[in-house]
Amino acid sequence: MDARAKTGVSIRSATKRYGAVTALDDVSLDIAPGEFVSLLGPSGSGKTTLLGILGGFVQPSSGSVWVGGQDITFAPPHKRNIGIVFQNYALFPHMTVGENVAFSLRARREPKSTWPKRVADALAMVELKGYEDRGIHQLSGGQKQRVALARAMVFQPQLILMDEPLSALDKQLRETMQIELRRLHRQLGATIVNVTHDQREALTMSDRVAVLKDGKLVQIDTPERLYDRPCDAFVASFIGEATLLNVTRAGDDAVRLGDTVLRTAHPLPRGEKLLLAVQTEKLIIDADNRHADSNRLNCRVTEILYQGESLRVFAALADGTAISLRQPGSHEARRRIPEPGASMTVALDPQDTIVVPA
Repeated sequence: MDARAKTGVSIRSATKRYGAVTALDDVSLDIAPGEFVSLLGPSGSGKTTLLGILGGFVQPSSGSVWVGGQDITFAPPHKRNIGIVFQNYALFPHMTVGENVAFSLRARREPKSTWPKRVADALAMVELKGYEDRGIHQLSGGQKQRVALARAMVFQPQLILMDEPLSALDKQLRETMQIELRRLHRQLGATIVNVTHDQREALTMSDRVAVLKDGKLVQIDTPERLYDRPCDAFVASFIGEATLLNVTRAGDDAVRLGDTVLRTAHPLPRGEKLLLAVQTEKLIIDADNRHADSNRLNCRVTEILYQGESLRVFAALADGTAISLRQPGSHEARRRIPEPGASMTVALDPQDTIVVPA
């Protein structure tokens, strides 16, 4: 796997136009060797187009793509040393598991004598040792996903591309496979680019996440910084659950929300039009004033929604501005939540007081 571990990706000013429509607009991105990067964005953001350009299925209108120091911008897919895991897995139902995995070796005319060991090694890596003779119809959704991954890895590609590989799985299995893919990535040291529209999936699996909107790269950062330091209102609202409130500047490190001044531990963005991004889980009910060093907001509870592992609490500030917070679903946490119509004080740490340009 050493060859893969040394392979980085460089995308330079990649643009793709379909007539008057610009699907990808001057995107530049560097991916370090061995890095796991997810392309995240809503439908039509350009993430699938960018993955298609990397895989050779889409030719850019302008720009270039380099993998492992080689310009592969216009190389056909079969000439690129890239493994691909498709959304629907694209497994051959008439072939066994072993034959499906070996197909990548057959297509590249690898010596047939090497197939059995390489297939066995790839299946062992995805914890399907001994499944070579199973039929595809005998596998669960999670096992099919593992076979598709083994087929993408068996020929030791420079780069692995994944196109929403977990979207067909149910919620519990999808979350389990997120952890498994993260484990496999650490084991392989491979360079992986993953397309997803699922924010939690991107944050769970990735070293960095690239957020796209309308064909443009908006922000690329670690999951922690992307969540805690969004660059604008779109990223703040797209990642997690955030209420965006209009605020005004009240100094170098504070903003005014109605009659309340809120301190922030982060530099304020330029400009006069600012938004406070209030993430639901960052607000803390503070009836006993335990968080005196935090910003405090007085509000009235309007509705409580029970959602299993958590409760969504909706409230209104004195001027009617709506906010919401998420609390654990435990009985202890539920006892702290006032009934609808009652007053409530919530605390917001300055570190969690995120202000973005409007």
